[in-house]
Amino acid sequence: MSGDTCLTTTLCPPAGPKPKPCSFKGGSLGNKYVRLNVGGSLYYTTVQVLTRHDTMLKAMFSGRMEVLTDKEGWILIDRCGKHFGTILNYLRDDTIALPKHRQEIKELMAEAKYYLIQGLVDMCQAALQDKKDLYEPVCSIPIITSPKEEERLIESSMKPVVKLLYNRSNNKYSYTSNSDDNLLKNIELFDKLSLRFNGRVLFIKDVIGDEICCWSFYGQGRKLAEVCCTSIVYATEKKQTKVEFPEARIYEETLNVLLYETPRVPDNSLLEATSRSRSQASHSEDDEGFELRDRVRRIHVKRYSTYDDRQLGH
Repeated sequence: MSGDTCLTTTLCPPAGPKPKPCSFKGGSLGNKYVRLNVGGSLYYTTVQVLTRHDTMLKAMFSGRMEVLTDKEGWILIDRCGKHFGTILNYLRDDTIALPKHRQEIKELMAEAKYYLIQGLVDMCQAALQDKKDLYEPVCSIPIITSPKEEERLIESSMKPVVKLLYNRSNNKYSYTSNSDDNLLKNIELFDKLSLRFNGRVLFIKDVIGDEICCWSFYGQGRKLAEVCCTSIVYATEKKQTKVEFPEARIYEETLNVLLYETPRVPDNSLLEATSRSRSQASHSEDDEGFELRDRVRRIHVKRYSTYDDRQLGH
């Protein structure tokens, strides 16, 4: 055996006498191999490698700290041995190829901090920052887990809110042939809108509600409109659940909620221009503004149908 090498294996906890503390005499043993048992993983290296940098390992193997050895002479270090080989490589070469995954870099950095290897800690921190900048999400979509959480999100948001409720398991009847495709189209449209307007609108998903597929639109903590995409089809012998994809209506209502960005109180003239129906001419201007602000537009697409859209052979 020549040069610096390491051998890793996994050991069962040794039976018998407890490890004995002793002072390791470095002295003239600079190139002599020492045997390390790091959390059950075995390594061979030299005192010269372990004492190259001013770290805790140098303190251990220069006689300044007591070390534990078992009956076979292995020096025991009570740490996980997964990254100790990387630690040794850094001590030898002053540089290493860091792991690709963030979690492993974090694990390695924790070991470097324990052994007081500041250069390796700095490398890990720089790599984590680079990966954070590289993989920073474009937008974050909250997933509703309770009605209280939904209420809190909507009331505390300074942006308009668009919520998509989708829960395929809520159906009482079998789905029509196009329903699954339309459900996926609704989800895809939600993703596209969230990417396009993520800086201006808060998009949230609801997977616990009572509907199958329903869009809700909020401004200043109040529901403004609702587009329900579910309908019932009366087939020849049974009822079926149908999911629609009213793309144009969803786009329109999404643009409408942008009116509630700023100012905090919406412009009545803009609300009037985008309203589905006009107030009666006899209403006063104040009454008209009040009605437009308090009314919720609920659009149910073909709520009850009397035909079967399945293709022949299905």
